[in-house]
Amino acid sequence: MLPQDSNDDTEDVSLFDAEEETTNRPKKSRIRHPVASFFHLFFRVSAIVVYLLCELLSSSFIACMVTIILLLSCDFWAVKNVTGRLMVGLRWWNHIDEDGKSHWVFESRKATSQDNKTVSEAESRIFWLGLIACPVLWVIFAFSALFSFRVKWLAVVIMGVVLQGANLYGYIRCKVGSRKNLTSMATSYLGKQFLRQSTGSDQTS
Repeated sequence: MLPQDSNDDTEDVSLFDAEEETTNRPKKSRIRHPVASFFHLFFRVSAIVVYLLCELLSSSFIACMVTIILLLSCDFWAVKNVTGRLMVGLRWWNHIDEDGKSHWVFESRKATSQDNKTVSEAESRIFWLGLIACPVLWVIFAFSALFSFRVKWLAVVIMGVVLQGANLYGYIRCKVGSRKNLTSMATSYLGKQFLRQSTGSDQTS
C-alpha cells in the first residue's frame, strides 16, 4: 500500500515523449491490437458472467468468489498497464520521489499533426465502452446485493466497483488532461481513494 501523504501531487504529462512516430499508419477504423482489444473485455466480462451464473456453475461460494476476484485483478492489471496504452495512448501511474512524496501521473500521447491517425476509432470505442459500462454494472450489483440482503456478496461487488472504478477515474483524468475544473472536489477525493486502494491491491497481487 502506498503511503497516504496529504501532500500527494498529480501530474498531467505526455506519454512517451521519445517514442518513435511510425510512418505507415493503418486506417483509423482498423483494430490494430486485436489481442489487447480481446483481453480488455475478456476479464471484466468474464467476471460479470461468473457473478451472474455462479449458482449454476458451482455450489461453492468460495470457489466463485476466488474466481471473480482473480478475474477482476487480472482485468485491473491488464487495463491499467497494457490496453489503455496500446488502444488509446493513455496511461496513469504513481511514483514516489527521493523526498518520499507521492505523485499521481496521468499521461496521454503528445498531440501531433497526425494525431488523428495514431488511435484507431474502433479500438477507442471498444476501450471506452468496456471501461464505462462494466463499473456501472458493478454499482448496480452492489445495490442489488444490498437490497436483497445478499451480504456475503457485498465484498465481491465492492471489489469490482473499486478496481474497475479506479481504472475509469484514472483514464478520465488522462483524457481531460489539465482541465481539472471539470472534476469537482468531491469527485477528486473519491477518485484518489479508489486509486490508493486499488494500487495497494495491485502491488500485493
